[in-house]
Amino acid sequence: MLDPDGQTIYDLLLDNGNCTKEQLDAVAEEFESSDKSFKEIVIDFGLADEHTILQGIGDSLGLEVVDLNIYGDIPREVIKLLDAGTARKEAAIPLALEDNTLTVVLRNPLNYQAVDEFRFVLGKEIIQVIAPESQVDAAIEKYYPLDLQSTMHDVLQELSGKNIQLNAPAGEEEDEQDLEAMANEAPIVKFVDAILYQAIKDKASDIHFEPFETIFKIRCRVDGALYEMAPPPKSLALPVISRIKILSDLNISERRKPQDGRIHLKVGGKPIDLRVSCLPTYYGESVVLRILDRSVVNLDLDSLGINEANLAKVRDIIIMPNGIFIVTGPTGSGKTTTLYSALKEVNDPESKLLTAEDPVEYDLDGIIQLPINDAVGMTFHRALRAFLRQDPDIIMLGEIRDLESARMAVEASLTGHFVFSTLHTNDAAGTVTRLIDMGVEPFLIASSLVGVLSQRLIRRVCPQCKTAYIPTDDDLKLLDLERSDVGDQKFYYGKGCSNCNGTGYRGRMAITELLTMNSKINELVLQSSPTVVIRDKARELGMMTMREDGVRAILQGLTSMEEVLKYT
Repeated sequence: MLDPDGQTIYDLLLDNGNCTKEQLDAVAEEFESSDKSFKEIVIDFGLADEHTILQGIGDSLGLEVVDLNIYGDIPREVIKLLDAGTARKEAAIPLALEDNTLTVVLRNPLNYQAVDEFRFVLGKEIIQVIAPESQVDAAIEKYYPLDLQSTMHDVLQELSGKNIQLNAPAGEEEDEQDLEAMANEAPIVKFVDAILYQAIKDKASDIHFEPFETIFKIRCRVDGALYEMAPPPKSLALPVISRIKILSDLNISERRKPQDGRIHLKVGGKPIDLRVSCLPTYYGESVVLRILDRSVVNLDLDSLGINEANLAKVRDIIIMPNGIFIVTGPTGSGKTTTLYSALKEVNDPESKLLTAEDPVEYDLDGIIQLPINDAVGMTFHRALRAFLRQDPDIIMLGEIRDLESARMAVEASLTGHFVFSTLHTNDAAGTVTRLIDMGVEPFLIASSLVGVLSQRLIRRVCPQCKTAYIPTDDDLKLLDLERSDVGDQKFYYGKGCSNCNGTGYRGRMAITELLTMNSKINELVLQSSPTVVIRDKARELGMMTMREDGVRAILQGLTSMEEVLKYT
C-alpha cells in the first residue's frame, strides 16, 4: 500500500501520461518490499527523472520549480526567520521575504503540515517553491551548518544567566519537577537536538552518553568504530540525560534501575526511531541510543556485501520448505540485518511469517512481529510454543539462548516449518558443537539444521581517498599468503579525507563463511566430532573461511589488510 506521497506521485505520473499504469504498478510492487521512496524507485526504473517528477508536482499544486544554484545568496535576515533546529528537522529553507510574504522551499514538497506550521508560527504568508532534494540538502549545510562547539558555547551562555542547579550534592535527590524544568530549558533542548542531528547525518548506529567523575563523554559509533565528540562540561550530564529520558517517556526521577524506551522523531523530513537504554553507574546514568534508520540499513541481501558464491547458496537454503538456518557472529556483526533481509526476500502473500525478537528493531510489512519480554514471562521458548499454534510457514527466533528454545526450534523445523535464528559462536562449524553443548541430541541437529552463516562486518576503504600499494612479504605472511598467490596485485588503504572524516573508511560490508549441511557433514555431527574436524571437512568440500573471504575483499580493493586481520 502506497503512502500519501507515493500515491500523489503515482497519480501525477499517470495523469500526465509520463508512465503507464502497468509501469507504475510495478514500481508500487517494488515499493512494498523496498526501503526507498516511491520517487526514488521511479527514477531507478528510468521511468522519469527528478525534474519531470518535480515539474509534475509543481504543475499540479501550482508551485514554481526553482534552481537554487542560480538563486544567489539568501540574505541573513531571511535565514534567521527559521531557527536551525526547525530548518534541519523539516528540511526547509526560507528564500526571500517581500512585505509579509515568505518564500520557502522544502526537501519534501508534499509536507503540507510544515507549511501550515510556518504560516502560524511566523505570522506570515507562505509561498512554497520546489527544488531538487540534493540542492535543498546542500543549502541546509550552507546556511544552517551544525557546529557542536558553538552550540555548546551558546548553551553555556544561555544557562549562565539562569538559576539552575545542574548537579545535586552527593547523597541528595533532585525533585522531579526541577529535573523536568532543567531538561526542558531551550538551550538543553537545542543541544540534544544538535547531537542527534549530527549523529544521524554521520550515519552513526549508536550514540553513547557516558558520565565519569570529572568528564561527560559523548561518543558515536560510525561504521563499527567509536568516535568521541568534543566533551561538554560535566554539569550538563544530568539535564542532557534527563532530556533524553523525557523524549523516550522514561521515569526521569528513577536513576537506580536500568530503563529502556524509544524515541520517535523527524530529521530532514524523514522519521527516525531511536532505541534508548539507561544504565545506572557510579557517576550517573550511562545512556546508549541505537539509531534505527531504515534509509541507512538497506534490508536487501544484495546490498550486504556477501560474496556471490555464498549469496547464491544462502538463497537456495532460505527457500527450503523446512529446516533451521542459523546466522552466527558476535554482537554488532550484522546478524539481525542479514536475517531481516532474508525474511524480506521470502516474504510473499502465500506464506505466513512470525518473528520473536528482543527487541523488535524494524517494522517489516506483512510479517507478524512479537517482542520478547522476560519480565512478564514472554520468553523465546514460550513465544515459539505459541507460534506453532498460529499455522506459520516461516518462523524467525531472534536468538537460540538455551536448551528449551533450541529444542523448540528443532521441533518446529521437523514439523514442516522453516526456522531462522542466531547464535553467538566464533565460526560456522562451532555452531554444531555449541548446540551439542547445550544438550541438543546430535541426531536432531543432523535432521534439522540446513545451513550456518558466520559473519563479521568490516569497514570499506573510502573510495575518495583509496590509495594503492605493493604488499611486503611480511604483510603476506600475516595473511598466510605467498607472493605467487597475489602476483603483482596491489593492496589498498584510505589516506583520510573529508568524505570519510579522516578515517580512511566509508561504509561496511560483510565477510562470511557458509557451512552447508550434507551427508558427509551430518556423519561427523552424529559422531559428535570436534569443531576443527567439522571445519576441515567443510573446507575440503569447498567452504570458504572468513579469512579467505577477507583476502578476496582485499584483492578486490574493497577493504584494507588491517581490517581483515582485526576481525579474522
